[in-house]
Amino acid sequence: MPFCEVAKHQTSLDGASSSSIGTKIFYKTYGHGPTKALLIIGLAGTHDSWGPQINGLTGAERSSVPTKKSEYTTKIMAKDAIALMDHLGWRKAHIFGHSMGAMIACKLAALVPDRVLSLALLNVTGGGFECLPKFDSRTISVAIRFLKAKTPEQRAAVDLDTHYTKEYLDEQVGSSTRRAILYQEYVKGISSTGMQSSHGFDGQVNACWTHKMTRTEIELIRSAGFLVSVIHGRHDIIAQIYHARRLAKKLQPVARMVDLHGGTSSEP
Repeated sequence: MPFCEVAKHQTSLDGASSSSIGTKIFYKTYGHGPTKALLIIGLAGTHDSWGPQINGLTGAERSSVPTKKSEYTTKIMAKDAIALMDHLGWRKAHIFGHSMGAMIACKLAALVPDRVLSLALLNVTGGGFECLPKFDSRTISVAIRFLKAKTPEQRAAVDLDTHYTKEYLDEQVGSSTRRAILYQEYVKGISSTGMQSSHGFDGQVNACWTHKMTRTEIELIRSAGFLVSVIHGRHDIIAQIYHARRLAKKLQPVARMVDLHGGTSSEP
């Protein structure tokens, strides 16, 4: 099983001590081409969440889970991602981040801008209060169902309503609906990895809440010379699109804003 022991590769990138001692990162690699792409998933996701993207790019295990909230920040996790690049021998890579993963990708790009070929930020916000969804009956219902989900079936059902629009889920695909097809895929994926631990989820929430990009970090990304794509689903009920637009504006002229019809997963 491929694991990266972070402590073997990690050195201080900003003068601060690392708290990732003992952390192991599970990873999978696909293909053998010279161009590298590092995909960083978001809150409560696993490597299986990138399935459609991996299929597109290349034609059930988990990382270790720290137990202290202080061990979860986007900067710490960005350093973990850099350690994985070192472990794999990747000098440079295209960096893709989704949701919390996009926050981590921002930190990575600010820490080692010379190692980034391009930066894609999917459904990103600036952290803190920007992580709060728009409060309406739908989001409150989804939040309650998410917190109450104790089985892969319950989690799969709420994930679908979080990631996709009702219009997309109700589309007919042959004799079935997209909802029915995706539900089976989600249940299978969650069952193979197991439900996320409570301290893992709490730690990731803490990382999102404490995330912030400073002016200096923004300027490091802007002046690095690589292109940034900020991609967002217009109907994302968790990460509100105007926060992404504001980040894209801060990163101009190297950033472009791409808004798509869809939800968190930006379905067609």
